Amino acid sequence: MIRVLIADDDALVRAGIRAIVEASEEITVTAEARDGGEAIDQVRRGRPDVVLMDIEMPGCDGLTATRHLLGQPDPPKVLVLTTFGMDENITAALCAGASGFLLKQLSPEQLIHAVCTVAAGGTVLSPTVTRQLLSRGAPLPPRAAQARALVTRLSARERQVFELLGRGMNNADIAGQLYMSMSTVKTYVSRTLTKLNVDNRTQAALLAYQLSAGA
Repeated sequence: MIRVLIADDDALVRAGIRAIVEASEEITVTAEARDGGEAIDQVRRGRPDVVLMDIEMPGCDGLTATRHLLGQPDPPKVLVLTTFGMDENITAALCAGASGFLLKQLSPEQLIHAVCTVAAGGTVLSPTVTRQLLSRGAPLPPRAAQARALVTRLSARERQVFELLGRGMNNADIAGQLYMSMSTVKTYVSRTLTKLNVDNRTQAALLAYQLSAGA
């Protein structure tokens, strides 16, 4: 069972998200938070697997809370849900290590799939968000920008792993795709991120998106 915390300042939105994700037999909502400060407290108490984090909240906003949570040992996965996909918010969320960034205009099935994907270690970027970043030429996080020049240094197998990271695959998916053991996949993922000089697999995924689009 995937344990989820919903952080949003709108009670109706929280209720709607709860109804959607709890329709899945794989997900349970363990707590709700009205702002980033409450989210930090609830994570400390309940240890959820995934936090569905709004950005625009009074007091402690979602980006501040995300940075705090992902700076702690053994943090939950953070999936950012927001109404406004502004470039600076997307880049800030990815720099903070969020596992995904989605606009709230998505279907219930897409939300459930996204929660399951990030809980399993994958990454999720809304196609709308990705197209927006590419079309506007939004800058990559600093380390990811440097990584563009390093992609050619990847071995053939590392390049395969990098391409699958770009599809948002988790380690189990990559292992099945490439017929590798989980321990071998973990080694290749770690080596690939190190060679690309990126902080996390979400940044690697965004870099892969940009390269595939010729950005």
